Amino acid sequence: MKRNFDNKNERGAALVEFAIVATIFISVMFGVIEFGRLFWTHNALRDAARRGVRYAAVRKNDSAGITAVKNVVVYGDPNPAAGAQPTVPGLTTSNVNVEYVNYNGLQLSARSTVSITNYQFTFSIPLLGGTMTLPAYRTSLPGESAGYVPCDVPAGNPLASCNIIPN
Repeated sequence: MKRNFDNKNERGAALVEFAIVATIFISVMFGVIEFGRLFWTHNALRDAARRGVRYAAVRKNDSAGITAVKNVVVYGDPNPAAGAQPTVPGLTTSNVNVEYVNYNGLQLSARSTVSITNYQFTFSIPLLGGTMTLPAYRTSLPGESAGYVPCDVPAGNPLASCNIIPN
């Protein structure tokens, strides 16, 4: 007995099923890719803030020092070459804030803070489109003397003159 599986009422059903499943699969795949990009950007911004505050902890509180810290956050280098690309696409020095507390010279109570604010993450999938403002990334560290005697060392210390520590 021979069966005829060529039913004319079912022609194209496999194509419709494939289109539905493929649409869902491709949407999920692109969603995973976009989430991965977002997570990478989050980690890169957090790392950039940490890198900047580590650099700020040993810099002076002056305009050159603040500019150098912002460049370290954005480009990974205090003196970036002309045309240097930011470590995170779309990050600019205007997104970076540098704050110093008690930096009237090197002091034990000094603290530096670097924050990245108003960063716009741009989705690359046309259907999602648009941008998303990521939260502020803020990191603080105490100041480091880096070979200098801090200015707020208690009186009576012969090295309390804020000079380089003798070898």
